[in-house]
Amino acid sequence: MAEITELLKQLEINYNDLKVYNLALTHPSYNADANTKHQDYERLEFIGDAVIGFVCAELIFKLREGLDQGYMSKLRSYLVKTNSLAKYARQINLQNYIRAGHSLPTEQIGKSNKILEDVFEALVGAIYLDQGIKPAARYLSRFLVEDIKNTDLSVLTDAKTRLQEEMQAEHRDSVRYVLIKEEGPAHDRTFEVNVMFNDIILATGTGKSKKAAEEDAAQKALAKRSTL
Repeated sequence: MAEITELLKQLEINYNDLKVYNLALTHPSYNADANTKHQDYERLEFIGDAVIGFVCAELIFKLREGLDQGYMSKLRSYLVKTNSLAKYARQINLQNYIRAGHSLPTEQIGKSNKILEDVFEALVGAIYLDQGIKPAARYLSRFLVEDIKNTDLSVLTDAKTRLQEEMQAEHRDSVRYVLIKEEGPAHDRTFEVNVMFNDIILATGTGKSKKAAEEDAAQKALAKRSTL
């Protein structure tokens, strides 16, 4: 595991309390090996999530002046979802700085969007508590600004809705989603779902929640339809 001070130097964060950053980068599994309780990122994740939502909303308001309230809400939801925050975490190699128990190797952490999302949120929470809202906003801006400016509004309608609308327009029938597999430990489960039309499997999707797996399946079904 790389030293957290290297990460903070890279991010140009002049910290006051190093302990809060260590906490932000500690996975719950670490407690089992260290014989500690509640010495992990979960509480910081809670406050970081709120800070990200606020900063993202403010940036959208300033940078996308033509959007109404509905689209601003959709854009914020799109930018703070699991995949987006995990992407930002990977941009700074956050997986290399996370303390975890022996049961959770670095390679597995790097593959888990949910863990990377949680730690990214916790790190934002740590910056906010240690530095205040302005430094936290500056940190988030490096990730959010370009995505806010450049996101195509067509992606803001979720794939499940688009697929449903397309199928009903053509056939007047609905698609349905069937859970076919659920595996992995409780903290990092993976779901596999089929999207069905009548008795036909249109596509199969995977995700870290049933909702994410359904959305993945819908996206794949739409992609198939676009090539027909």
